[in-house]
Amino acid sequence: MKSSTDPAKNHPKSNWRHRLHEIIFEAETPAGKIFDVLLIICIISSIIVVMVDSVSSWHQSLGNYLIAAEWVFTILFTIEYLLRLSCIGRPAKYATSFFGIVDLMAIIPSYLGLFFPGTEYLLVIRVLRILRVFRVLKLVQYIDEAEHLLEALRASGRKIAVFLFAVGTLVVICGSLMYVVEGEANGFTSIPRSIYWAIVTLTTVGYGDISPQTNIGQAFASVIMILGYGIIAVPTGIVTVGLSQVRNRKVTTTSCPECSSEGHDHDAIYCKDCGSQL
Repeated sequence: MKSSTDPAKNHPKSNWRHRLHEIIFEAETPAGKIFDVLLIICIISSIIVVMVDSVSSWHQSLGNYLIAAEWVFTILFTIEYLLRLSCIGRPAKYATSFFGIVDLMAIIPSYLGLFFPGTEYLLVIRVLRILRVFRVLKLVQYIDEAEHLLEALRASGRKIAVFLFAVGTLVVICGSLMYVVEGEANGFTSIPRSIYWAIVTLTTVGYGDISPQTNIGQAFASVIMILGYGIIAVPTGIVTVGLSQVRNRKVTTTSCPECSSEGHDHDAIYCKDCGSQL
C-alpha cells in the first residue's frame, strides 16, 4: 500500500527549510511578523549607531561601545543573510537580486575594515563605514506599499520620460533666451550657466546666485517661476494615476520558496519569475 503522505513534507531538511522560509520571507504568519519587527528594530538601531559614530565628540567618548555594537549588528545581519540563502531553493537567484545585494552591502564594509589595520588606512575605513547606511534600503521590503509604488513608476516610465524630455527642452530654450536678454554683464556668462539658472528657477529652488537685472529679463523670469508651479504637479499626477491602477490589482505577500520573488496575484499558483509552485 502506498502512503498518500507527501514524502517531501516528511523529510526533516525539507520541513526545516519550509519553516525557516515562512519565518523569514512570509509576512502574514505570526512568526514572520515577529521576525520582521525584530529585524526592523535591528536595522534602525544599526543606522543610529553609524550616525552617532560619525559625530566626533561621541566617537571619542563612546568609540569602544559603538564598535562593539556595530560588530553585534554585523554578526546578526551575517547570520540573517546566510539563513536567507539556506532556505531558498535557488540561493544564487536571491544573492543577485536587489535585496540580496543590499543585504550583502550591509555586512561587507565591516569585514573589509579588518584588512586595513594600519593608521594610514583609517581614512579609507571611515569611507567604507559610510556604506553601512545601505541597511536603510532593507526597510523598503517591509513597507506594504513599496511594491505598489515601484509598479506605478514602471507603468508610468514612458510618460515620465516624455515629461522630463519636455522640461529639458524648455530649460534649454529659456536659458538660451535669458542669455540673449541679460548677457554676460548681468552674470549670464554662458548658455550652460543660463540653463542652470533656468533649472533653478523652473524648479522653484531659487538660489539667488544669478538673477536678471533688466526689466525684460525680470518679466521673463516671472513667467518661468509661475510655469514652474504648474510643472511640479504633472509628475505627481502621472504617478497618482499609476498608483490607482495598481491598487485595483490584488496581490499577495506570498514569497516564492525558490527565488524569493514577491508581488504575485492573490490567486497565483506558480511564481511569475521562475515558474515554481507557490
